[in-house]
Amino acid sequence: MLTVAAWISGILLGLATVLVIVRIMRGPSILERAIAMDVLLAIIIAALCIDMAVAGHTDHLAFVVLACVLGFIGSVTISRYVTDRRNS
Repeated sequence: MLTVAAWISGILLGLATVLVIVRIMRGPSILERAIAMDVLLAIIIAALCIDMAVAGHTDHLAFVVLACVLGFIGSVTISRYVTDRRNS
């Protein structure tokens, strides 16, 4: 049952990856591209978590935590940069 759920999740994550890459390429503003990059990072993190659940290990846990922190810091930095540009 877990294998079937992993396959379905993998297919959905692959579809989401294609859509996010299209958004990164076509995004008219830097904010939309930044959000798309954040979503792509979340997709990678989800794929690693699915791999850890299926294989029953925690080898990628440090990368998952580090990617979450870097994604948060990157999003906050870009949003502050855009906010400062609009206010000045």
